[in-house]
Amino acid sequence: MNNPFFNFTVKTFIVLVVAFCAHISILDIFDFPLFENRIVLSYVINFILVVVIFGVLYLLKKKYKSQLGFLFLAGSFLKFAVFFIVFYPFYKQDNSITKLEFAAFFVPYVFGLVIESVSLSKWLNKLE
Repeated sequence: MNNPFFNFTVKTFIVLVVAFCAHISILDIFDFPLFENRIVLSYVINFILVVVIFGVLYLLKKKYKSQLGFLFLAGSFLKFAVFFIVFYPFYKQDNSITKLEFAAFFVPYVFGLVIESVSLSKWLNKLE
């Protein structure tokens, strides 16, 4: 059975695991702390959000076909809201956000956004 949601979930998991390993390797090469700045939580939350948003869009693809772009943007807004609720207070405790703190959230966000955008555009083009 060829289930686009299952395929997307597996693909997203693999991409984010590879990105996480590369991210940790780069931190190690430059002798930065590996598991600080809530990096694991960031990858896990970004994975969950990407899969949930994709799943919701997949479920609503027929009923709200012409509004899927706006729903996708709402999903992006949700991701930023989660950042400001979960990560921002922790990062701003010392009144500054370091590059490592920024990267801990932004790297998995970008990888998730890219795979989500590419996958959505592929199956949206098939709907037409």
